[in-house]
Amino acid sequence: MSDVLPAPRDVFRRLDLWLAFGLGSGLAPKAPGTWGTLVGTLIFIPLLLVSPILALMVLLLGMAVGSWLCQRAADWAGVHDHGGIVWDEFVGVWLALMALPEQSWTWWLAAFVGFRFFDIVKPWPIRWVDRHVHGGVGIMLDDVLAAVMTVIVIWLAVAIIG
Repeated sequence: MSDVLPAPRDVFRRLDLWLAFGLGSGLAPKAPGTWGTLVGTLIFIPLLLVSPILALMVLLLGMAVGSWLCQRAADWAGVHDHGGIVWDEFVGVWLALMALPEQSWTWWLAAFVGFRFFDIVKPWPIRWVDRHVHGGVGIMLDDVLAAVMTVIVIWLAVAIIG
């Protein structure tokens, strides 16, 4: 396979692909990473509001299985980091949302925009990881770093602005 979108019927038949393709959000023909981030955000915010402990458990589980899921989907697609594989965006935005100074629309938007910025632009060290760390770990790690950079910028803004 190439980096073309797989048929939805193929993705929806297998739990591992359905998860790796972000419950189907990675099948969007344009900007699948942004759509995956949006779906991940919309799933995670209610968890954070109802139970931060449950949200943390979901984040840790998502990180634990993420490398395996992304590797399985990449092997299936025949492309190292197929654009439709958005589980890494789910986990990345979950991490950014989990580490906000408070849970509010303003901070959720900041986390979403910041994460998408760092995930798309890929400044150092994200770009280096994206190019040199392969497999499921590499697919996940650049998004985790994008989340960490997002959180750093948000908390620096809090420290500066007050």
